[in-house]
Amino acid sequence: MSPTTSRLAGHALVEALIAQGVTDVFGVPGESYLAVLDGFHEHREQIRFIACRQEGGAAFMAEAQGKLTGRPGICFVTRGPGATNASIGLHTAFQDSTPMILFIGQVASEQRDREAFQELDYRQMFGPGTLGMAKWVGEVQDADRLPEYVARAFHTALQGRPGPVVLVLPEDMLTRATSVPVLPRVRAAEAAPTPAALAELRERLSAAKRPLVIAGGGGWTAQSTAALQRFAEAWQLPVGCAFRFQDLFDNSHPNYAGDVGIGINPKLAARVREADLILALGPRLGEMTTGGYTLLQAPRPQQQLIHIHAGAEELGRVYAADLMINASMGCAAPALAELSPPEAMPWAAWTRSANADYAANRQSTPVSPLDMAEVVRQLSTRLPVGTLFTNGAGNYSGWLHRFHAYTALHQHGRSQLAPTSGAMGYGLPAAVAAALIQQRWVVNIAGDGDFLMNGQELATATGYGARRLISVVVDNGTYGTIRMHQEREYPGRVSGSDLFNPDFAALAQAYGWRAARVARTEDFESALCEALAHPEQPTLLHLKLDADVSTSRSTLSAIREAARQRLAGS
Repeated sequence: MSPTTSRLAGHALVEALIAQGVTDVFGVPGESYLAVLDGFHEHREQIRFIACRQEGGAAFMAEAQGKLTGRPGICFVTRGPGATNASIGLHTAFQDSTPMILFIGQVASEQRDREAFQELDYRQMFGPGTLGMAKWVGEVQDADRLPEYVARAFHTALQGRPGPVVLVLPEDMLTRATSVPVLPRVRAAEAAPTPAALAELRERLSAAKRPLVIAGGGGWTAQSTAALQRFAEAWQLPVGCAFRFQDLFDNSHPNYAGDVGIGINPKLAARVREADLILALGPRLGEMTTGGYTLLQAPRPQQQLIHIHAGAEELGRVYAADLMINASMGCAAPALAELSPPEAMPWAAWTRSANADYAANRQSTPVSPLDMAEVVRQLSTRLPVGTLFTNGAGNYSGWLHRFHAYTALHQHGRSQLAPTSGAMGYGLPAAVAAALIQQRWVVNIAGDGDFLMNGQELATATGYGARRLISVVVDNGTYGTIRMHQEREYPGRVSGSDLFNPDFAALAQAYGWRAARVARTEDFESALCEALAHPEQPTLLHLKLDADVSTSRSTLSAIREAARQRLAGS
């Protein structure tokens, strides 16, 4: 490397991010990294620092950025409280296999290990490991090595199983002068399946009678999802998507079987159990996708299991698969698409039946006065194809997952941003980030409890001019998922799950959003059309839902009565 002009290390860090193709970063400013903030000012024509209202929201925005771009989302926070607030986004990135880098300002070097103001040991706090929050935690002590650390962070975040990395920045290091040049844009190294593994996969799949593909995990590209579709079509295979990875396969495709996650179609759950071969392409096969490790029994499933994953450490971690293939999705899916199918495919009727079950599951019984299934259908119909939908955690998300048909990544880019970690408060920041860095329509669906976890990020949307953004707040006055579990386990004994909410429409208007309140199904269409007529300004639609309408399949009163009958008979 040849030397370049001397500048502050904080400026060199910003230049290193620009070299990696970063144009937007999210964060909350702090005194521990003032030199970096000055670097953002110096290079403001090339990169934008988006100041958020809380570090948790900022970290969620960076995580959403990682999902959308396939490159690490970038978040900056200050030491101590800033880092602890941001940890929720880091944990989500880890569980969702999303590339992300969290930069944390740190106390000056000479003050270390004295429990100085806001000092924490981030290696211990975020310690890497299979149950940690980061793939790697590094601390940059030497300003001249800063580009090296940044490049390593990008490589680590992208390679193998994608995930988050933490880089700690001592305040005094950032103010030192350095002439070191930045390093070129990182290209992730990818693992490809071996010819022998592909040959065995073809042999096992050709001999199956009831195969099922489950696609999920990180590292997917437009090219690899297109290859997955070609593979499914050539082999006439049914494809299910792992929990909250529904945009990896076109939900309108005749081979689509549905989503394998919370609130799974009971017929699809039965189909997973009845399959004689599961081809798990990319997912970790965690608790949510396996129905608490019951759809696929751990550690040895009843079904024949072929597991393809980008992280070698993930293979065999829970399941003793019949065939394990360490390969990135960018290599694995195209390789599968090149496999020639057998002349006889006895599972063709099985595939058609799986799709018919999915179509039937999208039917619903009308609910009055506000029918959430019809609300989702209106959103799907009125908004352009390829609209991006976001959500956090809560029963309300079940209507979106069940009744909306997501487009695939290769068709219009990511169309689903949702946390497999089950983190509340994710949907609004993710939607704001998407609206700021993309030009498509973005719709967030949030519960009342979920929304107020990060409702302050309405200000970020307004301040930075977010367009084509709608947030739908489903207000039923309760932490709906917890209330459902309470009624199921302790019927009629409600504690701590009631909510006392503001007027969400008035709140949004105070932040500069357009807003409307909807209490009846027939009023939703006009409110939505009004929002679509004003793309230049974000809109919040406040939906008032009866608390008894618990899920897309049942009510609280029905859950309570079933629990009482169960307990009476035990």
